[in-house]
Amino acid sequence: MKKVRYNNEEYTIEKPITVQELLKKEIEASKYTVVGCIFNNEYQNLSYEIQTSGTLELIDTFCKTGMKIYARTLVYVMGKAFEKIYPNEKMTVEYRLGNAMFCTCDNLKITQGFIEKMTKEIQKIIDKDLPIKQVIMTRKEAEDFYKQNNTSKGRLQLDLKDNEEIYMYYCENYSNYCFGTLANRTGIIDNFEIIPYSDGFLICYPSSKAPNKMQKFKATKKLAWALEEYEKIHKILNMNTLYKLNKSIEENKMKEVIMLAEALHEKKIANIADDIAKRKNVRMVLIAGPSSSGKTTFAQRLGIQLRLNGLRPVTISVDNYFVERQDNPRDENGDYDFECIEAIDLKLLNEHLVKLLNGEEIEMPKFDFHVGTKRYYGDKLKLGKDDILIIEGIHCLNDKLTNQISKKEKYKVYISALTVLNMDRYNPISTTDTRLIRRIVRDYQFRGYSARHTLNTWHKVTDAEEKNIYPYQEDADSIFNTSLIYEINALKDTAKPLLEEITPDEKEYAEARRLLNMLKYFESIPKEQIPNNSLIKEFLGGGDFKY
Repeated sequence: MKKVRYNNEEYTIEKPITVQELLKKEIEASKYTVVGCIFNNEYQNLSYEIQTSGTLELIDTFCKTGMKIYARTLVYVMGKAFEKIYPNEKMTVEYRLGNAMFCTCDNLKITQGFIEKMTKEIQKIIDKDLPIKQVIMTRKEAEDFYKQNNTSKGRLQLDLKDNEEIYMYYCENYSNYCFGTLANRTGIIDNFEIIPYSDGFLICYPSSKAPNKMQKFKATKKLAWALEEYEKIHKILNMNTLYKLNKSIEENKMKEVIMLAEALHEKKIANIADDIAKRKNVRMVLIAGPSSSGKTTFAQRLGIQLRLNGLRPVTISVDNYFVERQDNPRDENGDYDFECIEAIDLKLLNEHLVKLLNGEEIEMPKFDFHVGTKRYYGDKLKLGKDDILIIEGIHCLNDKLTNQISKKEKYKVYISALTVLNMDRYNPISTTDTRLIRRIVRDYQFRGYSARHTLNTWHKVTDAEEKNIYPYQEDADSIFNTSLIYEINALKDTAKPLLEEITPDEKEYAEARRLLNMLKYFESIPKEQIPNNSLIKEFLGGGDFKY
């Protein structure tokens, strides 16, 4: 007799039973589509057969994890539809843009006819509510499979020499692999849309905030341009897939890859500095980006390039302008909300900025986080003729932060690790996952936090970003992509043992296993090979800049 606990209720099972069968009523009664589950702190789909006692949690589309499963399943269904209509053509899922995946075809022009055919075929597959089954093969079976089918889908699994089990997802006669959990049926997709975009198309899906309806896609032209630029550069360098990157490491060409990636960063930073210098009225540079984007290193490297343009950067930390602790707003749970813009003493900050730009002297505050108040230690600041303010923080793209300063005196930079590397044609690497791995490494190196702590608080971080940063990213004068094509390879040796410390009885185990499953496909790069001025040193440590 096995005991399974779900939602404070205990179920007794006498023989193996699937999650779908055990919680049939609860799944059907759910307000939002249930796409998977967590059993004993591991992600599973609803066809998972329960054979042991444990705890069970359903995952629906009203959470980010559920919407990720939904999106992966939609991409899988799209792949099946594409191969049915265009069996001799190739398609690539390039990267995510908001609640959409940008896709391209090697030899097909995206016409209205293409959109209509794909939409109709995808809907047909959804309406049939076909089962998606996971098949596990031995290495020998997988080798035979790849010889017979002449496909590269999921081949990275076979390239990993110690992989004894090779996974493939089947739906009727279609097979493909996904580096993450898929739903167990095609019918869970209830909303999607395909629209032409750039030289390809977007397959759009709902937001986890409103999962039961499609919202009109909002174009993020500047962000899309930044992603497209890096995508094209890495295709030219023939370095846009993990297979090619790993190959370069095996062939001892990594030094060249690192040098090219770092040169691209330096060129882009120099271009931004040149643009700032050309705008004679600019008196301050405002830098914002989501967590672990590399804002600190970027600000310091930008400062060097500004000095070459005859400007002297002077840094102000917004963190020193928090309101007094008793005045800090609280969130819906009654906890202090340090992420909202009202947590900043906007009146004092703007008063100081106006005085500085008028040539006056100010006494800088230093916020004491232990007691929650500003302190003054006689630190005076006055701008010289060629001085330019550098300010970085979560709200820097929001004009409310600097509402007393005219727009012509401000230059805004949005930065983020916009990953353009793909595992394979159907599996792009998530920008959010790249930043999460960066943060796990940095939190351990510089803050003494475990990977478990970082994973436990990550949802709060991303929620704040969605509220305070992303709505303003298109207001930036420049967008800088801080991703480095080789960075996960460099972070792997530090991140992997930290994630392995998380045990199966901890709720963060599911995310830890998912990240470890991704990391295992990256060939390691010793951190000694990374230049000391590299942005990635902000996370690994040992760099030239102060953090």
